[in-house]
This record gives sequence, structure tokens and C-alpha cells, in this order.
Amino acid sequence: MTNAGFPSVTRYRVVAATVALAGVTYLDRVCVGVLAPSIMADLRITPIQMSFVFSAFTAAYALFEMPTAWWADRIGSRRVLTRIVLWWSAFTMLTAAATSYAGMLAVRFLFGVGEAGAWPSAAGVFSRWIPLRERGRVQGVFFAGAHLAGGLTPGLVTLVALYLPWRMVFVALGFVGLAWAAFWHRWFRDEPREHPSVNAAEADLIEQTRGLPPAQRHGDWEEVFRIPSLLPLCLQYVANSYGYYFFITWLPTYLAKARGMSSAELAIFSGLPLTLSAIADVTGGFTTDALCRRIGVRNGVRGIGVASYILAAAAMLTGTLASNPRIGGTLIAIGGAFSMFTLAPSWSTAIGLGGPNTALLSSVMNTSGQVGAFFSPLVLALIVDRTGNWSLPLHVLSGLYLMAAVCWLLIRPERQGTRSPILPN
Repeated sequence: MTNAGFPSVTRYRVVAATVALAGVTYLDRVCVGVLAPSIMADLRITPIQMSFVFSAFTAAYALFEMPTAWWADRIGSRRVLTRIVLWWSAFTMLTAAATSYAGMLAVRFLFGVGEAGAWPSAAGVFSRWIPLRERGRVQGVFFAGAHLAGGLTPGLVTLVALYLPWRMVFVALGFVGLAWAAFWHRWFRDEPREHPSVNAAEADLIEQTRGLPPAQRHGDWEEVFRIPSLLPLCLQYVANSYGYYFFITWLPTYLAKARGMSSAELAIFSGLPLTLSAIADVTGGFTTDALCRRIGVRNGVRGIGVASYILAAAAMLTGTLASNPRIGGTLIAIGGAFSMFTLAPSWSTAIGLGGPNTALLSSVMNTSGQVGAFFSPLVLALIVDRTGNWSLPLHVLSGLYLMAAVCWLLIRPERQGTRSPILPN
């Protein structure tokens, strides 16, 4: 630890490293949706089978999310995130080795096993490194990095696929994760005071304002499941992840088959929801902090959640009814961005309610989201297979967004015994 009168700013470098992590996770996730037509043609996979390939990842992610997050609360995010990224990078590359439907199912399931717990572990990093008053904006920047990477991925992968077969695209992306894992393990420390670049002033600032009790059990399952707001917090996240997985799996196919877009238009509109979401993430984070200061944490967080999901439902429904495909695609993207406006308050609330059990509580919320993610591609494929109507699945999504708006009315973001999960009063 260095000595200086003014606080160092190593915590912002930690945020930058986690933003890079978020971007890598979305590169790998979005890539499979973009390359789905090539994979289906090469392995002779039907649309229903491909939907199970998409869902195999989320099933594994859901199963291993909470155990991995519990582990991160126990031993720290440095070692756990290193293991997670090494594992998923290996299976990103092994996706290239799949030669059948069964092989692709197995590889994507094991991919999900490895990536499970990544974001709750990152939330655990923020709970120890970021002061309460900065958490909303930090969460917004974190998700912006993820969504910006996801928004740029369709165009990037489409370009790379002109020169490389789909298998080599997965191999190339796997090396990105390996580089991140090597850097993280060498540079990061679980506690700010242990980092050689953190001076005493920054360590004191973080420890005095991060809102963690000085001594409390980590990974306390009983305490987490006693939190009254846990259920509505999880239910609203089901809707969020359900929509997100539509955007990264079947949206390109929807735009091509239902909207008749060309390849050039697909490269733009397939990534537009996540590109706009990057803007929504940052503005959502800053809006969360600002609104909570002005009208209080409970009203501020609830107001953002309710308004964002109502606007998301309206834009999504209107997008399916628009006769012009480009207007429709833009409205659908705007609807997705409004839903992502809620990510900063969602994860800030999870961090605040979780306290020393942040990774565990965040994993419960994120696991609930994986339920929506698991069913999203399956429900769409089944509805389209039986009705031939590509708009009906989006109407279902609009209804889920309205359900999420109601859930936010029931959430109390204050942890019992504390004053605010986001901002000091």
C-alpha cells in the first residue's frame, strides 16, 4: 500500500477491469446467436434443436450460479473469477470441436457451468471496492461495457466470418478470455487495503463508506432467503433475462424472416438493442444515484423500475405492429434498452440487501433470471412452430415487462438495520 494524502483511484481501475470482463462474457454469448444459421446448416440442426442448444447454456448457468457465488463470498472473487474465465474460455474454443447436435448440447452446457457466478462475483467485487454513493453509476458503466460489446459483436462476427469458418471464430474469441484471466489473477486483490496501488487514504475512504459490517458471516443462505424483497426482485429479473435472451438468440432470425431484412440491415439491427442498452445502462446508473438523492432511495429505485418496464412493454408491442421493418426494428431495440435501464437499480439493490452476502444474493436474483433465459428461446420456437406467428412471442415479452413493473412496486431496497443500499443519507 502506498502512502499519500489524497486518495488514490485504484478502485476505478478495478471497475475498468470488470467492465472488460463484462464485455468478454457478451462476446462469447452473442457470438453463438449470430453464427446459428451456419451452425444449423453444418450440423443439420433444426430450429427447435437450436433452441435447446441456446437453453443448455442457461440451464447449466442456473444450476451452478448460487454454489459458485457462495464460493466467491467465502474465498474471494480474485480466485473464483480467474477460474470462471479460464473455464469458459476453454469451452468457447471447444465449441469449435462439436460435430453433432449432442456434442453441441454438451459443450454449451459445460460452457454454462463454467460461466455461472461471473456477475455475482463481480457484484462481490463492487461491494468491497466501491463506496455506496458510487454504486449506481458503477453498475451502469459495468453493464454498458457488456451491452456495448454485445451490440458490436454481430457486426464484428459477421465481418470475421467472411474470412474464417464459424469454428475458428469461437477459437479466436476464447483467447480473449484467457488474456483477461491472466491479468486479473496477477493484478487484482480481494480487499483494497491489500492492493499495492491503493494508498491509505483510498483504503480508509472505501472501508468507511462501503456499508459492510466489520465482522459478519459470508455466504449466509438463511439470512439471504429471509429478505422480504427477494421474491419480487427475482421475478422482475426473470422478465429482464427473458427479453435479453431473445435479443441474443432469435432476434436476427426474427428480423430476417418476419421483417425481410437484408444481411447488411441484420448486422445493424441485430446489435441495435444492446448498443442502445449501453447508453441506457450508463444513464440508468447516474439516474439511479441522482433520483435517490432527490426523492429517497425507495421512491427513486421504484420509480425507475416501474417507468422503465412500462415504456419497454409499450415500445416492444408497438414495434411488432409497425408496418415499416426498420421502424419496427428500432422500436424493439428501444424497448430492450428501456428494460436494461433497470439493471443498475436491480444490482445496486442486490448489493445493498446482500451486504456481506452480496455474491450469494446476487446469484439468487441472477439464477431466477436464468429461468427466463432458459424458456425464452424455447417458447419462441414452440409458438412459431405451432402458429407461424413471429410477433406473438414478442407480445408475451411485453406482458412480462408489465409484470416486472408491478414487482418493482413491492420492492423495499433498504436492508434491515441499515439506512440505504445505494446512498448514504
